[in-house]
Parts: sequence; C-alpha cells; structure tokens
Amino acid sequence: MLVILGYVVVLGSVFGGYALMGGHFGVLYQPLEVLIIGGAAVGAFIAGNDGKTIRATLKALPGLVKSSGKHDKALFMELLALMYVLLSKGRKDGMMALESDVEDPKNSPVFAPYKVILADAHVLEFMTDYLRLVVSGNTDPHEIGELMEQEMETFKHEGEIPAHSLTRVGDALPALGIVAAVLGVVHALASADLPPAEMGQLIAHAMVGTFLGILLAYGFVSPLGTLIEHKVAESLKVYECIRVTLMASLNGYAPQLAVEFGRKVLLSTERPSFSELEGHVRDVKSR
Repeated sequence: MLVILGYVVVLGSVFGGYALMGGHFGVLYQPLEVLIIGGAAVGAFIAGNDGKTIRATLKALPGLVKSSGKHDKALFMELLALMYVLLSKGRKDGMMALESDVEDPKNSPVFAPYKVILADAHVLEFMTDYLRLVVSGNTDPHEIGELMEQEMETFKHEGEIPAHSLTRVGDALPALGIVAAVLGVVHALASADLPPAEMGQLIAHAMVGTFLGILLAYGFVSPLGTLIEHKVAESLKVYECIRVTLMASLNGYAPQLAVEFGRKVLLSTERPSFSELEGHVRDVKSR
C-alpha cells in the first residue's frame, strides 16, 4: 500500500503545485505523447530482456503494492525456535535422528507447529537441504558455509533481475520523453504558417513529452526497482539467519548459543531481544 500512497503524493504534489501556479490541465492531456513514450518504453523493455526476465518482472510487480509484513519479528522468532528444536534433537540423539524430519518436513512432528516456515517453500528447501548435508556426515563446515554463501548470492542475483530491468526502463524514459517532445516540435515547425497563438500551443503540447518522461521515470518506474532491491535484501536475512545458526552449531556451539548467533545478524527492526528469544526458547523447551 505504500507504493500507492507514494504515487498519490507524487501526483498530488506535481499537479497540485501546477494548479496553484495557475496552470491549465487541458494542455497536459496529450494521449499521443503517452502512446509514444509508453509504447517505446515497453518495446525497449521487450527488446532488452529475455523471456525469463520479462516473466520475472511481471510476476514481481503485483507483490509490490502489498504491505511488507512477511519478514517480521514473529517470523524470525519462529525460525530461531525451529532451528533450536532441530539442533537440540541432533545434539541429543545424533544428527541421523533428523533424517526423517528433513526428508519429509511437511509430515514431520518437529516442523508441524511452525506453519509460517512450512508455507515458505524456498526457506524450507534451503534449511532442509543443508541439514540433509549435515545428516549425511563427512561434511566440512567451511565448505558448507561457502556453499551457502554462494547459493545466497545466486538468490540475490536472481531476485534483483526485475529491479535491474525496471531501473533501465526508468533511465530510458527521460530520453523517450525527449523523443516525443522533438516529434511535437517537428510537427509545430511544419505548421509555421499558423498564427503565433496556435504555434505556441503546439510547442506547449510538445514540451509535455519531456515532462511526462521525467515524471514517469523518477516518480513511478525507478522507485519500483529500488523497492524490489529492498525486498530482496529483506528476504536474504532469513537465509543469513539460517546459515549463521547452522554454522555456529557445526563449530561446536550449543543450540541455545547457536540461535543467539542467528539473532545477531537480524536487522534491528525485526531482531528480538536476548530476553525475548530466551523466553521463547524456554517456552519451546517446556512444550
């Protein structure tokens, strides 16, 4: 919803200020300028990207208007509690005791209370894949940590593809606005026999193209690319938390200390306090 609110503020500020200075809105209504700029932008987007990028961008756009509440403190409390339960079971009964849980987490009694984690297929797969490697034995902690970092880098690169494509379109829009404006000026100059008042109106119409290109670029399209980058960085914190917690356990730390390591890498807005996490873990142990 913040995207819509931001767009409302942009439109209200620009057109409200224009109205206050005595501008006439009729001159800004130039559907052909919009057709030139919008059509050229869409064409450039199609020409400059492959099918996978286009599909990824179209898939990412609807999620941008939703409120960002997926990666909140409650999610990380649940994630750290699950990691604590898994690592405690592995420490007490041996890591082989986790084999059935990581092979079929959706039917595992250990995973069953953690509905949010089970609902996120990517996080669940990331967690169980590396627990499966640990369960298999003969694994070097350093190599596992490096592999996790490489996979996270792949997630980051893949997630930012729509951001980069939208940013490039945003960068092109001011130039496409100039193209529309130049075409309008050409049309005006080709009508040089018109009275000065009509000639001035044609030139004013042409200048709207530059205005629209810049407004669409910096007020609408480029912010979407920035928002996608923020969402990708936010989602990566989940994987980072899993990686740090698991690596702490592989390096010999007790489960309660391992989840403390995971807590420390979280952003301050989502990070539970030490006492909150300790109390939550205590509740999990009592259950």
